[in-house]
Amino acid sequence: LYNKNNYPPYAGGGGFIMDGPLAKRLHKTSETLELYPIDDVFLGMCLEVLKVSPVGHEGFKTFGIVKNKNSKMNKEPCFFRNMLVVHKLLPPELLQMWDLV
Repeated sequence: LYNKNNYPPYAGGGGFIMDGPLAKRLHKTSETLELYPIDDVFLGMCLEVLKVSPVGHEGFKTFGIVKNKNSKMNKEPCFFRNMLVVHKLLPPELLQMWDLV
């Protein structure tokens, strides 16, 4: 489905931050491209057209976090303090995280 050897740089799922003007430009650009079934990659395709490169941030844990469910550390707010987005947590775990923070 994709006609290039490599996907363009893209932001991994779970969440990302952008300003309003970029969101509007992405919306317009998305209407000019054929929809691609992997949303992360499609976002990267749109960013590529706009010549915008995604920037990683340590606070975005898009592949979940390494944790030991029996560890007291996972119940401490400091464990989550620098995290902005944590992917692959169940809703009750997300609520617990936000209550801790």
